[in-house]
Amino acid sequence: MLGFNYKKAVQALNYFALCEGGTINKMKALKLIWLSDRLHLRRYGRPILNDTYFALSYGPVASNTKDLAENTDFLTDSEKEYRNAFIENSNQYYFSSLNSVDGKVFSKTDLEMMGAIYKAFGNLSEFELSEESHKYPEWKKFEGHLKSKSSSRFEMNYEDFFENPETGDNSIFSSEKDLLQSTKELFLENGYIYRLIYESNELAYKGKLSEYHFEQILIGIKDSPLIEESIKDLILK
Repeated sequence: MLGFNYKKAVQALNYFALCEGGTINKMKALKLIWLSDRLHLRRYGRPILNDTYFALSYGPVASNTKDLAENTDFLTDSEKEYRNAFIENSNQYYFSSLNSVDGKVFSKTDLEMMGAIYKAFGNLSEFELSEESHKYPEWKKFEGHLKSKSSSRFEMNYEDFFENPETGDNSIFSSEKDLLQSTKELFLENGYIYRLIYESNELAYKGKLSEYHFEQILIGIKDSPLIEESIKDLILK
């Protein structure tokens, strides 16, 4: 899988702040982003942000996106500069939008899924979203460990996002079994292809690709912060 895209993460935070009228609770924003990643992954075989998720007591959290929301010292200078051009902390628990969303960082399906998630879950508070997140298998598998306090967080696996909860699943995540299996296979295959590309340090892959797979790889190249813009222009034009 391609690396974390901090520009997408900032714009996702900005997007949900604007959905809330300009200011949003940090935990609510992070839960909406997790739900958006979950939905996009199940529908299209890739998450939106490519972040690393951890299970914490309040639910799933996109680790690098959390740093951006909180403006922590873990951010690089370029991440801080970009972040501060679009959002600012209102207080310990809220941040506000400073500019309109730069939609160019997103694909059409990214925006569609974030919009669908806000429509389905935007009426819930941060604590209601936290409680909702505890129904999903990617968090629930760590519930006992979190309650025992053996650690404060556990790294999550994107493959678990394809699993359905036993109860309380929102209909927005309902997918036919065959379709869900296909998107999971696409996710795993794309991860394998990306590893081949980056481990060999060259943009080369031998094998047959479907038109859809090829389109998804091009989207990944466009979104990647690891590929220079001049190279992107050469590949994508």
